[in-house]
Amino acid sequence: MPYQITLKNSGDHFQVAENEAILDAALRAKGSMLPYGCRNGTCGSCMATILSGQIDYPDGRPPALSEREQAEGKALLCQARPRSDLVIEAREIKTGADIAVRILPCRVERRELLAPDVMRLYLKLPNTERLQFLAGQYVDVLLADGRRRGFSLANAPEADELLELHVRQVPGGFFTGFLFERMKDKALLRFQGPLGTFFLREDSPRPIILIGGGTGFAPLKGMLEHAFHTGLERRLHLYWGARAQVDLYLDALPRQWAEEHPNFRYTPVLSEPHPEDRWEGRTGWVHEVVAADYPDLSTYDVYMSGPPPMIEAAKAVFAAQGLPAEQLFYDSFEFSSH
Repeated sequence: MPYQITLKNSGDHFQVAENEAILDAALRAKGSMLPYGCRNGTCGSCMATILSGQIDYPDGRPPALSEREQAEGKALLCQARPRSDLVIEAREIKTGADIAVRILPCRVERRELLAPDVMRLYLKLPNTERLQFLAGQYVDVLLADGRRRGFSLANAPEADELLELHVRQVPGGFFTGFLFERMKDKALLRFQGPLGTFFLREDSPRPIILIGGGTGFAPLKGMLEHAFHTGLERRLHLYWGARAQVDLYLDALPRQWAEEHPNFRYTPVLSEPHPEDRWEGRTGWVHEVVAADYPDLSTYDVYMSGPPPMIEAAKAVFAAQGLPAEQLFYDSFEFSSH
């Protein structure tokens, strides 16, 4: 029998199974997000006050919860299991500004070449750390000489055991040259994050159009996986623009999503398909294909991620087709060779 958890400040509520951690259920629940850090009871970031109801800890009182705090009704939600319905007072996260930006060490757990010039990095944090972020945000990798490189998080917040980055090789690029040519697995890095205001707004009722250019697919992947995880019922249409078929480096994944989720559609668009591609799909500039499919954008939320020329061209076209500025969210990024 699941128990109902009510958050005092917002009145939001969600259900938790008897042997499930309260934090795990909150992160799974639609629209419920609570602060956390390590998710193993050692940092105290998820501390809250139990106003009514009973909990317990299968493995005993967590290290970051003192006897005094426990006596005062405090609890660490990453470890606490409900034993009744609960009313909880906790800080609730609604925007990226509510999440602490941190500098953390990480290890390159593994690398995967997705295309001749695109590498997927899986980063692992120390066992005592997790990164809390909103779907679509990014991190800055901190280089030894003080320079930094920004990369979008390509995984959903719920799947945070490893952090996923998609990195395109830049000709003559300082960091990407090292990554593609000399970096070894298990290499150590540092990053700062989460950063940015490009994240999925879950409180809107409008259908969503997502437009990625090249590795701009990365944050959209995180957004979509989060939407599927939370059971978002709004219509979702992903457009992915690239030069040739090889540049659609995870093309099978959105095709799989389209088979599994009735509210999701996928339209890949190639601007310069190779003859050997034998491409029969849409061609041209991706924003022009979107404009042709949706002549009236006034009732949509649009998320765009990609190079600045794509973003700038699309903004003008979409505004002419009725898209209000407050319903457009975008992440424009330049590739640095320095």
